[in-house]
Amino acid sequence: MSAPDDAHWMREAVRMAASGLGATAPNPSVGAVLVRDGIEIASAVTQPGGRPHAEAVALAAAGEAARGATLYVTLEPCAHHGKTPPCAEAVIAAGVARVVAGIEDPDPRVAGRGLAMLRAAGIEVLVGVEAKACRWVTLGHILRATERRPAILFKMALRADLTVPAGGDGRPSFVTSLEARAMGHAYRARSDAILVGSRTVIADDPSLTCRLPGMEHRSPRRIVLDGNLSALTPATKLARTAREVPVWVFTSAEAPHHKRAVLEDMGVRVTVLDAINSRPSIDAAVKRMADEGITRLMVEGGRAIWQAFAGRRLLDEAIVFVQWSEQLAQTWGKGSLEEPVTFERLSRFPFSPPMALVEQGTIGGDRFFCFERSGAA
Repeated sequence: MSAPDDAHWMREAVRMAASGLGATAPNPSVGAVLVRDGIEIASAVTQPGGRPHAEAVALAAAGEAARGATLYVTLEPCAHHGKTPPCAEAVIAAGVARVVAGIEDPDPRVAGRGLAMLRAAGIEVLVGVEAKACRWVTLGHILRATERRPAILFKMALRADLTVPAGGDGRPSFVTSLEARAMGHAYRARSDAILVGSRTVIADDPSLTCRLPGMEHRSPRRIVLDGNLSALTPATKLARTAREVPVWVFTSAEAPHHKRAVLEDMGVRVTVLDAINSRPSIDAAVKRMADEGITRLMVEGGRAIWQAFAGRRLLDEAIVFVQWSEQLAQTWGKGSLEEPVTFERLSRFPFSPPMALVEQGTIGGDRFFCFERSGAA
């Protein structure tokens, strides 16, 4: 039976897990909180690179105080021997009396075995507290284990007329405020990789890094879909900075070998995928990313690349920024958004999976709308 404070402490564990998103791949970002007599004695998140795991860090911080405590953890403690011993064994050895886990781990190496180990050792186990929040913060790991793909986030910035701004001559076109763009960079920091298509590289010559002060080290791996390597030239910012922040280009067998060689010499990782009309397969791309340990992918770029993913229902989250103006205010009921706001209405994508609006607000004078895939959590 769930105690009255279980939900409170699990929400704290979820907050810890969320703080590590984008930094722990290929492992999931897990939050762990140790509580004794209603007082938090230690908390931790999975460390950068995926090790040590959150449970091990929290137990080490608590020391002897962990004996008889309750451990709140967003994901079932692991049960397999990898590069580190199983967390379930560490929990048992520490003398923890009770474990509250948000969700079971779908990884076939765990899949209930960790919880079974705890129960066999006489530890009280409760599963399912704040399960929706725990599942959402762990979604990339879940999808990598069950569907061989990362969780996929769309980031879109739209003009007031809901069209996509287009750059030109290697210069991006910004329509939203500095504050909105900073929020977008925060989403980059929570991602393992960011992907654009060749048209965006040609039009904008983007860097695709996280440029929030103090967060530059959280820049995700940068991925380009470029079937014939016509966009990612040696002169682009991406190619010139490939040794600073990893760049990966998915291309086709038709790409000229000399272009591949030049990019590889600059530090770009060139990967040939199955392609149709020189366009790398999206399905093959997401599988390759999952195999390489990417759990959270952010898709930027323009409508063509978004449509390619949405048409395959490869969409789990979306953050849409809209330039606010008097024109839009009149269109949407004098600024009150009286008509229902839907992802389909904003994006004009008829083939995307059902998306639910979970948050909306104003930032820097612009509007933002956060959507999640219905039923995904």
